Amino acid sequence: MNLSAIYHRPESEYAYLYTASEMRVRIRTALDDIAKIVVVSGDPYDFSDGVWQKEADVAMTRGLATETHQYWEAKLYAPHHRLNYGFNITGLDGEALFYGDQGFEPLIDETAGSDGLMGSNAYFKMPYFQEIDRFKAPEWVKETIWYQIFPERFANGDPSNDNDGTLPWNPDDHPTREAFYGGDLRGVIDHLDHLVDLGINGIYFNPIFEAPTNHKYDTRNYLEIDPHFGTKDDFKELVDQAHARGIKVMLDAVFNHIGDESPEWLDVLANGQQSKYADWFHIHSWPIKTTPKSEYDDHANYETFAFTRHMPKLNTANPEVQDYLLDISTYWIREFGIDAWRIDVANEVDHHFWKRFYKAVTAIDPDFYILGEIWTSAQSWLTGDEFNGVMNYAFTGSIIDYFAKRKISADKFVSNLNAQLMLNRDQTNQMMYNLLDSHDAPRVLSLANGDKDIVKQMYAFMFLQQGTPDIYYGSEYAMTGENDPDNRKPMEWRPEKQDHDMYAFMKDLIQLRKDQLAVLVEGDLAWQVDGDVVSVTRRLSGMRLTAVFNASETAYDTSAESGQVIFANHFSEGTLAPKGFVVFLESEAV
Repeated sequence: MNLSAIYHRPESEYAYLYTASEMRVRIRTALDDIAKIVVVSGDPYDFSDGVWQKEADVAMTRGLATETHQYWEAKLYAPHHRLNYGFNITGLDGEALFYGDQGFEPLIDETAGSDGLMGSNAYFKMPYFQEIDRFKAPEWVKETIWYQIFPERFANGDPSNDNDGTLPWNPDDHPTREAFYGGDLRGVIDHLDHLVDLGINGIYFNPIFEAPTNHKYDTRNYLEIDPHFGTKDDFKELVDQAHARGIKVMLDAVFNHIGDESPEWLDVLANGQQSKYADWFHIHSWPIKTTPKSEYDDHANYETFAFTRHMPKLNTANPEVQDYLLDISTYWIREFGIDAWRIDVANEVDHHFWKRFYKAVTAIDPDFYILGEIWTSAQSWLTGDEFNGVMNYAFTGSIIDYFAKRKISADKFVSNLNAQLMLNRDQTNQMMYNLLDSHDAPRVLSLANGDKDIVKQMYAFMFLQQGTPDIYYGSEYAMTGENDPDNRKPMEWRPEKQDHDMYAFMKDLIQLRKDQLAVLVEGDLAWQVDGDVVSVTRRLSGMRLTAVFNASETAYDTSAESGQVIFANHFSEGTLAPKGFVVFLESEAV
């Protein structure tokens, strides 16, 4: 038995409350090393004649696996909401040991208790099922299909607010970083029914607050709508009309940094160390250097976002800055009823601020969704008192590397996905924001070198996973675009230029997810790999959904699968063509 591979950590993603009364437990072992694991548990204060009394033992289920590790899972319950627990582990080599808080010990007799209070200290503990500490997940997010809108490029509904340099609306352009095309809030209002028809029930907006650039990540005033986008009345109308159609609204919070045209930064430039905002920023020396060699200059004497001189970094450890940002955060909830914040470069802001932020916004709306932009693992932000989920770019990268770039094997693909899932609690995985492209990445069709069948595979795969899926504006019409700024082209509204086949596919896929939501969100997950054919199976309450994806260069026989075909591409009479997929649904005997 490989003892060095065995790992468990109490009160973490390895041991957590899923509901107020259900505790979920995981343990990690080496791959292909363990025959069985039994959870030994009981109330820490339940003694009889000085002997600690165990509850019934629970056999663990073999769960997900990576290239190197196997994960095991069990569900535990406690009548008095507290538990001692440990693991009796039997290896394939016949060795058997107990694993608990003090490490490895001889196997505990599964028919007897432990002597005395000290004997119970050999166990891991869930001291009490603290409901206040349980990770809370807004239920509505599980049902949401997001649509990301880059406001300046979605639709120009009010030409009267265009600036002098606004260009004609042309989706064939390759935009420059400085280009303006006149997209605004009125344009979104005018096209809400397009989103309803597609099946969208959540909009994520890139920043809409006053700023000089087209992207608005260099905020000038957080409490005003940018005049090129419209007015607060326009935004209130947009939110109200979206809500009337069952669509949630998420805004982009850029709190790591501010624009260099903001009043606060201008005051610092004018008054130096005497400015009342001097401590709002990370300034290394005085005077501030205002003549950079270029926009991206690493010789600034103040902290910035990346090396972008016109985005000075805010000192969020300063209580005044915290209060300022919390006022902004709550204002847009109180006054306009937004449903969520997406947090820009979330991992570059301190945890203390995000804990205050969480309390402030959920005090107004307990079902508020907080999404962090973190591109890698984010466990320390996802314990229940900061964010609900993050933009799942690690998940995105694995899908792209397997289907579009063909960089990794099917086994590696599944291993990567499982490793990501095991970083988080189950309810956290249900809150992750799954995406294939965005304003920060090339469009998915360009990543797939124009192959729409591969794009359909990728979207179908993503929509069948846990997490809340996203469509970047225009992807429903198969828009293309390389890295920023080419991925921010004006939306394609010309009917003769739109890809109506892709639109129909996306609409059907969205409906499929809505129809099978319960099994896709809560169902058990299993994989099967056969060469370059990956099958994913989800099971819940007697229903089994299996999807088969053929990334190989030859046709694949699916006759071994049973159930009704409910969605497919390049599938006929039991044969799945290359770049195709098929989804089966079957009712199983319980």
